[in-house]
Amino acid sequence: MKHVICPVCSGNCIRNGKTKSGSQRWLCKTCSVTFTQQIDNSSKQLKIFLNWLLGKETQREMPGGGRTFRRKTSRFWEIWPMPPMIESKRDVLYVDGIYLGRKACILICCDDKYVLGWYLCRYEHSEAWKSLLSRIAEPRVVVSGGGKGFAKALRKTWPHAEHQRCTFHAFCQIKRYTTSKPKTAAGLELYNLAKDLLHVNSKEEAGEWTVKFIDWMRRYNSFLSQMTYDEYGNCRPTHERLIKAQKSTLNLIKGGNLFTYLDKNLIDEIGEIPSTNNQIEGGVNARLRETLRNHRGLSIERRIKAVFWWCYMHCPEPLSATELLKIMPTDKSISDIYKKISRQGKVSDTIPGWGDAIVWGEFHKSGEYPSYWD
Repeated sequence: MKHVICPVCSGNCIRNGKTKSGSQRWLCKTCSVTFTQQIDNSSKQLKIFLNWLLGKETQREMPGGGRTFRRKTSRFWEIWPMPPMIESKRDVLYVDGIYLGRKACILICCDDKYVLGWYLCRYEHSEAWKSLLSRIAEPRVVVSGGGKGFAKALRKTWPHAEHQRCTFHAFCQIKRYTTSKPKTAAGLELYNLAKDLLHVNSKEEAGEWTVKFIDWMRRYNSFLSQMTYDEYGNCRPTHERLIKAQKSTLNLIKGGNLFTYLDKNLIDEIGEIPSTNNQIEGGVNARLRETLRNHRGLSIERRIKAVFWWCYMHCPEPLSATELLKIMPTDKSISDIYKKISRQGKVSDTIPGWGDAIVWGEFHKSGEYPSYWD
């Protein structure tokens, strides 16, 4: 027999007829309260919502289809899945950022299996990187794509971690300035040097590559020093793009993080070290872009939340649907916190903990009539 507990006094209940709609009525033998049991299927609906969001099915193909599906799952767009604290140390971590709009970037950190953290910001800068790294235990080596402000954040948050700059990103940075079909001999030679960077496999080869680059700078020093004057008498470097490529590469060499993956002491300690962050580019960013393509047409807010959901469901130990509904913050809870802090005049000191990226009023819509889908 079904055992029903009174919601008022937790006493035992007995059946007490049915309502006009046919629902079973229950009577508490202790406090004489009558009630009907409400079935909460929120957890089931959340699972259906996540299966759609992380899959390729259209809304019409989901249970209920079309409008019914949107009506039943619209409330789950209010949830913000937050990253967990990662206290166990990893040998190698990968970090990178994915842009969802002109002023919306999500910084992501992962290892070889899981997504460990994510952070919403307007653009890549040191404070945003610090907020991401501060929730994750310091690794032995971190591989990055060269985002702005990352080196500064790394020194302050993970001072003992070794930094490996992705060699493919370094190659792309040179290619951006020289193009794949350089018009000058200096540009062609620098482009070929950049391609050779992808095939450096030992300390000796790294030293030879560095010597070749320094020799390139010496031989083309006078060529790069040429100036061009405009009609107003103002001058600027004739080969400005080559100079930018030269400076960016020289900074990498001086920083000492271009060939960290060849450090024999590190290799003996933790094993092979990757020279690129392909793990996060191909394993995370590419799948995130695929998810957004499958559900193209979402507003910027929902694109951000879609990325958050994907990252959370691929973290080491995601909570169950029931726990997610209890724990994770919602639009309303964050808005209440924001208003409370605004009244206290401490917005600038506290809000960056949630994400310093998007001003709430820029993308959050509210009105008299409910909008189940943007």
